[in-house]
Amino acid sequence: QVQLAESGGGLVQAGGSLRLSCAASARTFITFTMGWFRQAPGKEREFVAALSWRPGNTYYADSVKGRFTISRDGAKNTVYLQMNSLRPEDTAVYYCTGRYGGFVTIHHEYAYWGQGTQVTVSS
Repeated sequence: QVQLAESGGGLVQAGGSLRLSCAASARTFITFTMGWFRQAPGKEREFVAALSWRPGNTYYADSVKGRFTISRDGAKNTVYLQMNSLRPEDTAVYYCTGRYGGFVTIHHEYAYWGQGTQVTVSS
């Protein structure tokens, strides 16, 4: 069983930055993919960014490319989502997620989920 523990999030003005963290307890990361989805009220859960632990490939939704960066700390088994130039439309609950296997954008293909953290961007 994999447990994901998120931290970060909060309230920020448009144009500001936030960093989310997600620590994983997976026994092996060789084939593990971790990422972030978000869900705004009344909307579907959508893919934001992902990272394949080996070889470290990263993937982004078009809406966040150039503004968000996903990275990892192998020693801490932690993935980070650095969010810059935040916009009001980025407001959502952000969920850390993981799966054994390659990158996919479909949320129900991910078996493991964090509890979610609220990100609110004011205009």
